[in-house]
Amino acid sequence: MKYLILDVDGTLTNSKKELTDKTYEALMNIQEKGHKIIIASGRPTPGVKWIVDKLKLHEYGGYVLCFNGAKVIDLKNDKIIYQNIFPRECIAPLYEYAVKNDMGMITYEGDTVIHGTRPDDYMRFEARLNFMELRQVDNFPDYITFDVNKCLFTASPEVAPELEKEMAAMYEGKLSIYRSEEFFIEAMPLGVDKAASLDKLFSAIGVNVADTVACGDGFNDMSMIKYANVGVCMKNGQQVVKEAADYVTEKTNDEDGLVEVIDKFILG
Repeated sequence: MKYLILDVDGTLTNSKKELTDKTYEALMNIQEKGHKIIIASGRPTPGVKWIVDKLKLHEYGGYVLCFNGAKVIDLKNDKIIYQNIFPRECIAPLYEYAVKNDMGMITYEGDTVIHGTRPDDYMRFEARLNFMELRQVDNFPDYITFDVNKCLFTASPEVAPELEKEMAAMYEGKLSIYRSEEFFIEAMPLGVDKAASLDKLFSAIGVNVADTVACGDGFNDMSMIKYANVGVCMKNGQQVVKEAADYVTEKTNDEDGLVEVIDKFILG
């Protein structure tokens, strides 16, 4: 039995955010043969529900890592295997930093994306992508009296790299901060990344890393690509991720590059 670990955007789905018929059929085929699928995404839980349902991961006993691994769920019984909570004392100063630097700041409440800064197109994209409502709340830091797994910041691609570096330096030893898209800066509880959460999952369910193949394309996929026995970067992936991977697909996510991975490393 092999475990295929899949990022969603830019890997599992094409550039239209769709799961193509060819990729879908290949994934259903390996599940029928007894292999397991793990979805590992920066998306919130509601944002991967349609994929979980379409691939019948509840039925086949798959797993999902959402919020970049801050929450890990065993889909067979909807059990949370692991989660890491965002330190609440960091929310108010981060909010002040976002306002000062004209950034957007959001987090997640149930099926809603909430924000206290002015709405922007990047926030709207995040809400639309995850089939969630976008809602502004008054006094954002005081409003968050519940546990959250991550906060997401939006900024134009021109300024995001510098803001990411500054935030990472400010919160070194307190938070994990990195970009998942050119315009998204993720702020996570310290030590949260896809590899760390996969390690906790595999320890809990008794999986040997030798039986794993991980596929991704973005900055936040680097850790799991290095961690898995076979780390794959999609042809459309970031150059630095390609350099870290064991294999780079010959086809992009728009050309069913995952089918190539399945044939070579799962069935081959």
